[in-house]
Amino acid sequence: MQEPLKIGVLISGSGTNLQAIIDEIAAGRLNVEIVLVLSSRPDAYGLKRAAEAGVQTMSLNRDVYADAEAADALIASVFKRAGAEYLVMAGYMRMVGPIVLGTFEDRVVNLHPALLPSFKGAHAIQDAFEAGVKVTGVTVHFANAEYDKGPIVAQRAVPVREDDTVDTLEARIHEVEHELYPWVLGHLANGDISVDPATRRVHIANA
Repeated sequence: MQEPLKIGVLISGSGTNLQAIIDEIAAGRLNVEIVLVLSSRPDAYGLKRAAEAGVQTMSLNRDVYADAEAADALIASVFKRAGAEYLVMAGYMRMVGPIVLGTFEDRVVNLHPALLPSFKGAHAIQDAFEAGVKVTGVTVHFANAEYDKGPIVAQRAVPVREDDTVDTLEARIHEVEHELYPWVLGHLANGDISVDPATRRVHIANA
């Protein structure tokens, strides 16, 4: 069996997507090793999830982020030192900067709860619901310098039901996130995913 893909995970909150990845690894369905979980908040519950799974953790705070460039350099350094091959943002509520993006070029993965390029930003589920769309969904993409605009890796649609509330729609979107993110990571671990340097389109072999 090939060596597991080594990933670093960035979080800011409860870490449900982190838990989904941990569970798939524990079940033997995902050939990935989480080498470090870094949180932008010391009180993030996701840190407890990581610790319970035996994963190394690190937390930053507002004081560190006050100097954005220094924080960016620190994040790049600690993940590189931990041996991360890819960085996975799982509810990380800060943008990564040019140092991280340069150190891990086309290897910073993000999850967004809408079908990009529609409904960018931090309130995507609420915005889609209020817009009255009949279909929204989940997008996994590579992060770049523009917020929610990097090359799209995978998407999955989530219908908006007539009796949906924002809360019920959000719950179903999270269910899809917990399936789609490990699916993408599995293909990364298999070496199936590439970015065309000319078109910036993502290709997935054996999808």
